[in-house]
Amino acid sequence: MAGTPRTGRKGGDPSPLRLIGIAVVLIGLVLVSLRLLPGSPFESDAAVRWGTSDQASRTTDAATDRSARSTQSPSPSPSPSPTLEPLPVRPTEVELDAEGWWSWSLLDTRTGEIAGSETMTETNTTASLIKAWIVADYLRRADEAGRTVSKAKLADATKIIRDSDNTRTQQFYEALGGVPSIKRLISTCKLTDSSPAADGGWSRTNLSARDTARMGACIADGRAAGPEWTDWLLNEMKLVRGTGDFGIRKAFPAAEQKQIAIKNGWVDRTREQEIHVNCLAIGDGWTMGVMVRYPINLGYEYGMNNCEKIAEQLRAAAT
Repeated sequence: MAGTPRTGRKGGDPSPLRLIGIAVVLIGLVLVSLRLLPGSPFESDAAVRWGTSDQASRTTDAATDRSARSTQSPSPSPSPSPTLEPLPVRPTEVELDAEGWWSWSLLDTRTGEIAGSETMTETNTTASLIKAWIVADYLRRADEAGRTVSKAKLADATKIIRDSDNTRTQQFYEALGGVPSIKRLISTCKLTDSSPAADGGWSRTNLSARDTARMGACIADGRAAGPEWTDWLLNEMKLVRGTGDFGIRKAFPAAEQKQIAIKNGWVDRTREQEIHVNCLAIGDGWTMGVMVRYPINLGYEYGMNNCEKIAEQLRAAAT
């Protein structure tokens, strides 16, 4: 009909459908570009894995290491040291109003810790204190040689320890070769301050308070008398009697004294015009050495009492 507008389009204009199609294609291309762009919020999983492949390898290795560690037993935490029972004696500042020279040393045989006076490395002549070693050396060497100690010799050893018999001590000492026995003491018990007597006699062996405590530890742990005779020797030292029963263990209650092994020494040195008194005690977990030296006119009891007074202060420090 004339005058009616045509609904057709001009040949050069794109149709709406074509425009829509072009727009769809363009949007698709944009989206694809965004997925391939690192860091884009539309980045694909494939791009993440590829872009971090080296990191992924390291992460995998790290995970393997963690897995390996987790399958191993975890390193144990250091166990706290068991709490040790307090000893009945303890190092302290000892005060002694006494003439002459004195020295003491205390050794904790559980830990190896040793303490003492400033003079604890200085030596004194041992007198009868050394008899504990002479008997120990005799018994250990007999056992090492496969020799049976006769009842008579064992009775002699008892007299030496309990009653401080000098004649029998000399016989044992000579059988041991004399000075070589003291050298064995020094090497076996790892003494550092002591030496044999210049004249070779057992009574003038030079021992420090520190080495006295070490010798006590050496007797207690079996190095001195050996496994066969250690208990026997310690028991004999607990049975010391008569004039030789003085000093360190007298600072303890009577019931406790019976469990403390001792060997004491006392002698008047006329050449030096001195009296030398020495005390060794072996308790449960501890050993103690005390030595005193003073003018000869003061008598034996003066030194014996001072030995006990020093032990009393070490005991009081623990209580």
